[in-house]
Amino acid sequence: MYRYPLIFFLLLSVVSQAQNKLAYNIQFKVAGWKDTTVYLAHYYGESNWIRDTAHVNSKGEFNFDGKKTLDRGVYMLALNNTKIFEFVVGQNKYFKLETAADSLVQHMKVTGDVDNKLFFEHWIKSLTLQKEAAPYSKILNDSTAYRDKRKDAGERLSKIQEKLRDYQKAIIAKHPETTTAILFKSGMDVAIPAPPKLANGRTDSTFQLRWYRAHFFDNLNLADDALVRMPEPVYSKKLNEYLDKLYIPQADTLIRAIDKLVAVAKKNRETYKYFIFTLMRKFQEPEIMGLDAVYVDIYDKYVATGEMDFWMNESHKKNVKEYAERLRTSLIGKTGANLVMQDLNNQPKSLHAMKNKYTILYIYDPACSHCKKETPKLVTFLDRNKSKV
Repeated sequence: MYRYPLIFFLLLSVVSQAQNKLAYNIQFKVAGWKDTTVYLAHYYGESNWIRDTAHVNSKGEFNFDGKKTLDRGVYMLALNNTKIFEFVVGQNKYFKLETAADSLVQHMKVTGDVDNKLFFEHWIKSLTLQKEAAPYSKILNDSTAYRDKRKDAGERLSKIQEKLRDYQKAIIAKHPETTTAILFKSGMDVAIPAPPKLANGRTDSTFQLRWYRAHFFDNLNLADDALVRMPEPVYSKKLNEYLDKLYIPQADTLIRAIDKLVAVAKKNRETYKYFIFTLMRKFQEPEIMGLDAVYVDIYDKYVATGEMDFWMNESHKKNVKEYAERLRTSLIGKTGANLVMQDLNNQPKSLHAMKNKYTILYIYDPACSHCKKETPKLVTFLDRNKSKV
């Protein structure tokens, strides 16, 4: 007779536990800290975002927890507006970090998380190798040092750097899914193979460029949002490097290259958003004439279509649209805005009404020093060629 009420209460207990389950719970203890406020923050591109705050008790203990998960990436603790130390958040969101204020890294003890164990062990290894490299770096920075001594120091320093790279490669090979491995791998360049010979015996002169384009992102997955939360804005840096160095600065060429990359980045909402944001910022005011067409193309394909509605509000979309439409009327090869002005006889003249094969519209600033130099040359040219134009 009491079986059903008992089952009912058990179900309520299970539901309650599920509702109260924390998505993350990171415990800290820092000997030497007490009675203060500490901030949990993470990198996002070129910015730092505060995620949470905690109170440090008299024993130096504090923790961060919440029902909304922590995204993977590199995080930091901040105290009095100063970054104290970094740590990583990977697949595991439940762990403990214990250390001492006088030597944060060396005293770090990690409980319950392989990712951070790897991260801090690498940090200690890096500090050890840094001490080993210090005397050789000093020689290389000494302009009075003998050439042979500088050469020897350079070779020894290269070997030390190779030790660190090998250490990082071992972590990548054994723990490829960790945030620590993703961090290290993203900073490594791919090794470009030597070009093969063609059937006619000549070296394939375009092989390396084609290969590099195809493998440029082998060490950086454009759909992995952990890469957006790294100490260096590696995601945007690699994207800019790819477009700037491997393609000519021509709008149609860049648009085709971007479309191929978007197909990968859009597999993850966060990388899709960051990818489009990075490119809109890049081509909003390009240094090279004509590349504003890339901005307009991005707007047409990824904003006007509603693709970015999951993060752009109406006000943001309106501003982007207005800017894109202003650019559209001045793109190279497109019909410009119709200007109506008075001629020398005070009669209105419409730019679009002019039926000449070519029309040169020369706009200059009378206060511009360069304009003052070049404008008379144009007038002289026009006077000499009136019969031809």
